[in-house]
Amino acid sequence: MRLLFAGTPAVAVPVLEALLDSEHEVVAVLTRPDAASGRGRTVSASPVKQRALEAGIEVLTPTSLRAPEVRERLVALDLDCAPVVAYGALLPADLLDVPRFGWVNLHFSVLPAWRGAAPVQHAVIAGDEVTGATTFRIEKGLDTGPVFGMLTELIRPRDTTGDLLARLSTAGAGLMVATLDAIADGSAQPVPQTSDGLSFAPRLEVEDARVRWSHPAYAVDRRVRGCTPNPGAWTTTPDGARFKLAPVLPRPDVTDLAPGEIRVTKEAVLVGTGSHAVELTEVAPAGRRLMAATAWARGARPTEGTVLGERLSQS
Repeated sequence: MRLLFAGTPAVAVPVLEALLDSEHEVVAVLTRPDAASGRGRTVSASPVKQRALEAGIEVLTPTSLRAPEVRERLVALDLDCAPVVAYGALLPADLLDVPRFGWVNLHFSVLPAWRGAAPVQHAVIAGDEVTGATTFRIEKGLDTGPVFGMLTELIRPRDTTGDLLARLSTAGAGLMVATLDAIADGSAQPVPQTSDGLSFAPRLEVEDARVRWSHPAYAVDRRVRGCTPNPGAWTTTPDGARFKLAPVLPRPDVTDLAPGEIRVTKEAVLVGTGSHAVELTEVAPAGRRLMAATAWARGARPTEGTVLGERLSQS
């Protein structure tokens, strides 16, 4: 089949690679416009665009999918299908019928669980034990279309969102190719979704990544892992400066610290929560890169009784 691949971040690249190695033909790639990223806010092409250019594939980067020339170009491409992985914008209804067999999305959850922009983050934060990936036909509703295929993946106790997405994108690449193969040979039988197990996963904002030290250690642990690498978990120092956190380690053997209270030992930096303490692994003070928490403590020398987090974070 003649395919248009729509995707933007690094997590979409394994699927593009699998399609390039398949019997299908990727005739063009649709991705988000170049954008500023990183500490220096350098403008750069998306990972998907970079890979497409290496492969010599036409790249479309419209600022708006509603522009008439976008539909005109897609029609001219004579598309059979358009696989989508984390493109980053909603598709206008007038584009859905352009490919003969529609647009097929690879979504990183077992639908209808965690419909929305951040399914893996929400699954980790919620403490789910299993997640997965689903291919479905895109329709006007949010992740509501009929399902072609599905796979499951265990969420390991120390998984971050980044860890889990890496595994799901690799496994999901095979699922996407199998789905397109079935569409091509006429064996695909998409099944309508039910409302059983329905949940939603809206995009996480920076404020959602703030650690509430009054919450139990398990909730602190899950939130930090769920927000790693993006949007990045954080708290504040007593002077109100932003303080980024890498995944923490629960320490059920330490129960005498108040929420947010720091204790520095020779081996570790501990912080109290609403239950037992957690151990900080790496931290990034404002304007600095991640460093070992013990190295930060040696330089910062927090005094006994120092408490992380603004009063708001204790609510």
